[in-house]
Amino acid sequence: MKKDIPQYKVEDFAVAIVPREENGVRDEEMWDVFVINFRNEPIQNVLVNSRGYGEIEGEQMKTTVLRHFFNEIGPQCATHVEPIQTKLFEIANEYWVSFSFGDYMYDKKYVFVKGSISEENFTDIPFIDRKGVMIR
Repeated sequence: MKKDIPQYKVEDFAVAIVPREENGVRDEEMWDVFVINFRNEPIQNVLVNSRGYGEIEGEQMKTTVLRHFFNEIGPQCATHVEPIQTKLFEIANEYWVSFSFGDYMYDKKYVFVKGSISEENFTDIPFIDRKGVMIR
């Protein structure tokens, strides 16, 4: 029965979007997406599905669904997932993450809503020593 299946909450994990920089110069068109494992142990079989959706200037827009797989993400580690174009900050950007830890499969959806990826929402991003927007 469904009530017999344990429902564990995803903790100690985050998705962050940070400006891309080369030689101290910020790229105004491309940023980077990272997943962050805050646990003291590695996680396995990490699957990240990303997609964007919303409306720009009255026109519906959807991006292609991208899928990324990592065999393992080490303890207290940030892993680069993909670049993201700044023009997509005008729509919602969704990252659905699934991973194994112990004997259980976890999954959680992280949604950066329209306009939330901005310097007003910057915080320090652990393990990469940069500022960006993070959902934990």
